[in-house]
Amino acid sequence: MRKLILSFALCGAMCGISAQETPDAGKLRNEGIEAYEAKNYQAAFDKFSAYLSQTNYQDSVVAYNCGLCADKIQQPAEALKYFDIAIQKKYNLDNAYLGKANALKDLKRTDEYEATLKEAIAAFPENATLKRLLSNLYLNEGITAQKANKLDAAEKSYKEALEVNPENTNALLSLGRMSYNKAAGLAKDASKLDAAKKEFLKAKEYLDKLTPMLSPDKPADQKRLNSVKSMQTNITTILNSLK
Repeated sequence: MRKLILSFALCGAMCGISAQETPDAGKLRNEGIEAYEAKNYQAAFDKFSAYLSQTNYQDSVVAYNCGLCADKIQQPAEALKYFDIAIQKKYNLDNAYLGKANALKDLKRTDEYEATLKEAIAAFPENATLKRLLSNLYLNEGITAQKANKLDAAEKSYKEALEVNPENTNALLSLGRMSYNKAAGLAKDASKLDAAKKEFLKAKEYLDKLTPMLSPDKPADQKRLNSVKSMQTNITTILNSLK
């Protein structure tokens, strides 16, 4: 599941039945492991969920892996349930948070998705994947707002994306273009040249930060670099003319 991994190997998966298990429960668990290893995720989910029900959901390792199986068979509500158990029991916590967040995203529960990512980042502030997901959430909100011509809201969302991930190149480019376009509009009115200058300077700041993050060896980056350099050249020319 999106960079989540089976974790039984970490705890001796094919061990014997524990003191807390009935023989039938232990059999279900081991059959679930065998099904997972055979990539029969539906069967593994069925075995794991039955095992957890019989053992009062106490096994955090199986709960986590049951969440993985639920994701594999595209049952996000079930994935959410089992990743929540893993989180409550603090098992494989960073990946459990990631699994929960992805399930919430699939369920289109955006507010909870955002809250879960924030909670996870607070617990794992160096986790780049969690930061990327939250930053891109804000980026997409900015794009939606910009398409609706809600430019103040778009700017706010793009800035939130950068607060989470200062190297979000799409957010930097979007902010640079927005300020550039706003400045160009203001510059058409002689009474608004000071405001235009401020917006051009804002655009320049964003674009100057972006430039070293783009590689001319990558076709997609090269296209963006051409656009950025064109704006930077125009900004320099216009600012010189406003001196």
